[in-house]
Amino acid sequence: MFVKDRMSHPVITVTPDVSIVDALEIMRRERIRRLPVVDKHGKLVGIVAEKDILHASPSSATSLSIWELNYYISKITVGEIMTKDVITVQEDTCLEEAARIMVDHKVGGLPVMRGDKVVGIITESDLFKVFLELMGARVPGVRVTLLAPDVPGELAKITQAVAEVGGNIVSLSTFEGDDPASKFVVMKIRDATSDAIQNALERTGVELVDVRTVHPK
Repeated sequence: MFVKDRMSHPVITVTPDVSIVDALEIMRRERIRRLPVVDKHGKLVGIVAEKDILHASPSSATSLSIWELNYYISKITVGEIMTKDVITVQEDTCLEEAARIMVDHKVGGLPVMRGDKVVGIITESDLFKVFLELMGARVPGVRVTLLAPDVPGELAKITQAVAEVGGNIVSLSTFEGDDPASKFVVMKIRDATSDAIQNALERTGVELVDVRTVHPK
């Protein structure tokens, strides 16, 4: 799956001359926390986040009255506070690569490019939704966590055991185990009882960590 499949689009942008007051109003109206900044030709020149605006203030604020302060804040533009060195991704970037970039660079969103044109934005909220989908979080069924050896054919043995009792695996994810020789496997399974699934998996010799029936609201 690629960034273009889960990015927010069409993207809402502002130009550098927009006041931070207007930019904040756009964010709150659209329920977003960051805006790519483009010039009059549509070229990306920066990005501004809600926290940038909330932290912005005139350097002489300590000597200003409340009316003067509001006046000067209203004159601050996006171009004065935006981040100019923008980290971006292309629309055909893999989702996990976009997530890695966000974590490594400690940013909450990335403008998505098609060549040199901004076509969307991928944010941590978008990736949280992908995580919910990946884990089958909204699907009722039996959630199984097990610890299995990290060897060829182990997943095939596990999925075959589930299939033999009529279980339908709607999600399956693997995570690092307690040591490099093992993996945690988390599955959401439908169309079979928890007892049937547990008995089938126990016969494979894997270590069952948790088995529970879940009914998301």
